[in-house]
Amino acid sequence: QVQLVESGGGLVQAGGSLRLSCAASGRTASPKTMAWFRQSPGKERAFVAAITWSGGSTYYADSVKGRFTISRDNGKKTVYLQMNSLKPEDTAVYYCAASPPGGWPRVSSLNYDNWGQGTQVTVSS
Repeated sequence: QVQLVESGGGLVQAGGSLRLSCAASGRTASPKTMAWFRQSPGKERAFVAAITWSGGSTYYADSVKGRFTISRDNGKKTVYLQMNSLKPEDTAVYYCAASPPGGWPRVSSLNYDNWGQGTQVTVSS
């Protein structure tokens, strides 16, 4: 089992930036595809971005493409989500998730078997 802990959320004005981190512990030796999802009140959990084990491939939801960047440091067992040009509609709880490698891109939450507790991101207008 892999444990995931997110950090870096907070309150920011529209147009600002935040960087989320996701630290992994436990059974991290096996390669994992990592992703970020987000969920707003009353809405389903939505895919944001994913990255392969090597970091060689990334994939983004259309709503964040060009503004968000996912990256990973396997030596630090950490995945990052750099969020720039934030908009009020980016307000949500952001979750880190891990998946065994498989089809690509993996955008369904059903593909991911390990989840963090989430970190709140609030963008004010």
